[in-house]
Amino acid sequence: MKTVIYPVKDLGQAKALYGAMFGVEPTVDNPYYVGFHVDGTDIGLDPNGHASGMTGPLGYWDVEDVAQTVATLVAAGAQVTQDVKDVGGGKLLATVTDPDGNVIGLVQQA
Repeated sequence: MKTVIYPVKDLGQAKALYGAMFGVEPTVDNPYYVGFHVDGTDIGLDPNGHASGMTGPLGYWDVEDVAQTVATLVAAGAQVTQDVKDVGGGKLLATVTDPDGNVIGLVQQA
């Protein structure tokens, strides 16, 4: 797992807080997403996360083929909660939920 996304309500405040905590400037700074790279991990702040159903931080597992991984997990009993989408630059994200309601994030790097 190399990516963790936090849903935030106030992106400016969250950017200041996490920037102070990590001691680094954001590597991505947009009105729809702020990202930090910290010790090999990408930390993202998503101001639309709560609106899309996120209730807390979500870890994303790096996979070679996100569409194939989603299909494999669905065949094993998972349900798709967010279909594969390009979040910019060819980076693909998806989420599935296991039978116990746990959300699994998947990311295919560009």
